[in-house]
Amino acid sequence: MNTLTLQSADILNKSDSFHFSRTLLSRSVPKAMHAHDFYEIFWLTNGRARHYINGEKILLNEGDCVFVRPHDLHGLQGVGEETHVVNIVIQSALVDRLEKRYGLGERYFGKENPFPQQVHFDARARIDLAQRATVLERGARTKLQIEAFLLPLLNDLSAEPVELPADAPDWLAQACLAARRPEVFRDGAAGFARSTGKAHAHVSRTVQKFLGKTPSDYINDHRMAYAARQLAGTADGLAEIAQDVGIANMSHFHRLFRDHFGMTPRQYRVTNQKGVVQPE
Repeated sequence: MNTLTLQSADILNKSDSFHFSRTLLSRSVPKAMHAHDFYEIFWLTNGRARHYINGEKILLNEGDCVFVRPHDLHGLQGVGEETHVVNIVIQSALVDRLEKRYGLGERYFGKENPFPQQVHFDARARIDLAQRATVLERGARTKLQIEAFLLPLLNDLSAEPVELPADAPDWLAQACLAARRPEVFRDGAAGFARSTGKAHAHVSRTVQKFLGKTPSDYINDHRMAYAARQLAGTADGLAEIAQDVGIANMSHFHRLFRDHFGMTPRQYRVTNQKGVVQPE
């Protein structure tokens, strides 16, 4: 198969830092594989695709996102009825600067791995990504715009991973990530189980097996961590914070907090809240 190298000068206008496009993929096998002198991010918004990448073929599904590096040799082929792709071309110098400044780019655009980084966005994350992409698409093609898109994206993806045994099911890992969100932990163990789409009893057994605790205990860990951040960083009242984490009973809230931090919520606030805005 033929190969070619795309040049950013042929794609980006002189004053542009990135190029944004939406494409309906052809179902034909690519006529040529291509590399380029820029970085590229693409994700599937509908359908499936076959990604020819560095001599291999990888099947991509809706929600899959790939961070392509300049040296990667690749091509895309639609699979099925309609495959829609969002593609962003980014100046190499810009990504290199971000990596040096924040250390974020190396994880997703690192040159050591034989294949580019691939991640999957679930339905909720795809909605958020679509909103960010729309803002980017409608804005000027400036460094500020593309960095405002990239930094939150890479920061979210770089969140501390959940440590689970290798044989733990994927749905549990996804549920553990979801448990960090207030709209999930606010509903307690029921919210955690609901985020999995599995029966509550099955979720309880699986959590006990792989995490060594009940779903309620796991969720309460996240509730109390969130409450601690609110105590240290806001002036919100204790009742408001307790309600925000989904605990209506203040005695129960105080007991849980003391069990986690060895002090009452009020003591924690006095110890950890810093007077920055109005120091005394």
